[in-house]
Amino acid sequence: MSLLNLRSLLLALPLLAAACGFSPVYSPGGSGAALHGQIAVQSPEAIRGASGTDAYFLVRSLEQRLGRGGSAYQLDLTLRTSEEGQAITADNDITRYSVLGTADFVLTRNADGKVVASGTVNNFTGYSATGSTVETLAGERDARERLMVILADQITARILTTADLSTAAE
Repeated sequence: MSLLNLRSLLLALPLLAAACGFSPVYSPGGSGAALHGQIAVQSPEAIRGASGTDAYFLVRSLEQRLGRGGSAYQLDLTLRTSEEGQAITADNDITRYSVLGTADFVLTRNADGKVVASGTVNNFTGYSATGSTVETLAGERDARERLMVILADQITARILTTADLSTAAE
């Protein structure tokens, strides 16, 4: 491809993106601006299927991304986590674990009860079990916290890109 054609393509990309309906999430009138600070995230104790620390880390991460304490929308969550041994020695000792997480979410507009976004996200993290007991426990806690941050990022991205705010209550 010649340099002239490459330049033309790069200059045309913003026009192509605009033509396909692309609009920045955090632009004025975008879903990011409309939803920030408007979503009440379910309390950690109310999240179905979650342990206390996992739920706390997930809610904390979501509130950092979406804002705190809004009353226009309600975000309900279901969280499932599990661990799997990944590296097993010849003596059947597990030296590395993966922490798997799946979160279901439903964002509901409080004014009319309409579900504006919903879905399921999943991911995993890992930690080593080769150190002392304290090191292994710290690694597990860190892996779980990282997993909740990843799930919160995925939930936030899905909400901001798929939420149907077309008939938002004023």
